[in-house]
Amino acid sequence: MSQFDEREEWYSFNEETIEALLEDGSQADAEYTIEHHFASNDFDKLEKAAVDTFKAGFEVTDAEELMLDDGGTIFCFDAIIERALDLAKLNADSDTLLKIADKQDVQYDGWGTYFMPRGDDEDEYEDDYLED
Repeated sequence: MSQFDEREEWYSFNEETIEALLEDGSQADAEYTIEHHFASNDFDKLEKAAVDTFKAGFEVTDAEELMLDDGGTIFCFDAIIERALDLAKLNADSDTLLKIADKQDVQYDGWGTYFMPRGDDEDEYEDDYLED
């Protein structure tokens, strides 16, 4: 089964994350920095996914090498885009990124963003980050 076949699960995740942000008091009409996560134990495959992601209109961070608890190594990068909390657009982004992950045989690992408080609570939550 491809990752794209799991898109309905990501659509649910997108909807639940938007609802959680709004219920917690995040701004409904703000532009959010959305950070989608990719990972692979094969740097060359990850690099190809980064190129495809950039061509799809996302800003791409430099790949990082992380040590796993079992001593293994994994490489990862973020694909960043500015978006309102618009479910249709986030679902479309998920489709695009899942297809890239399948094409390049890397793992799409969801997305996160920063909490954007309404009104006077801005300083209290400025470092909060919500992700899968």
